[in-house]
Amino acid sequence: MSTSRIPGLSPQQAGPFTKLLYRITRRRFGEVPEPFTVLAHHSKLLAASTVHELAAEKASTVLPTHIREIAVYRTAWTLGCSWCVDFGAMLMRLSNLDIARLEHIADYANSSLYSADERAAIAYADAMTATPTTVTDEQIADLVHRFGNAGVLELTFQVGLENSRARTNSALGITAQGFSTDSCRVPWA
Repeated sequence: MSTSRIPGLSPQQAGPFTKLLYRITRRRFGEVPEPFTVLAHHSKLLAASTVHELAAEKASTVLPTHIREIAVYRTAWTLGCSWCVDFGAMLMRLSNLDIARLEHIADYANSSLYSADERAAIAYADAMTATPTTVTDEQIADLVHRFGNAGVLELTFQVGLENSRARTNSALGITAQGFSTDSCRVPWA
């Protein structure tokens, strides 16, 4: 049962554009992501968000997938967005990444399960997510050495985007949907 503060828009309530998006996302992810169903109450923002997410996904090709996904996951975990943690774990599983090590994300700095590059990206995600941010010049220089300017920009953009997603979902009361366990609840049930 949905727990969001604004209930998702059911397919029966949705217009043609929203129904099309629901079909596409259901085909891609097995279920319609609840944030889409909530945002569907504002069709222009739903369209803008969809275009933005797809463009960000297509443009993010510089960093290795495992670096980007672990930094985004850590951001969601740090902010306590259960929906984003759930969805992120599914994305990592679908990318054939090791999700068992996510159980050790709290101790990433000391864990041999994480590479030096992953630890640097996670530490950066933490620094960006802190309020106020705690990013240092030395941290940026290290990341540029590891990933290049374009890699740092991609990492920064993706962590910032996840901050937005996680904070939005948390504010709206959108919680885990079951993507990481293949048992998605139907948002409008």
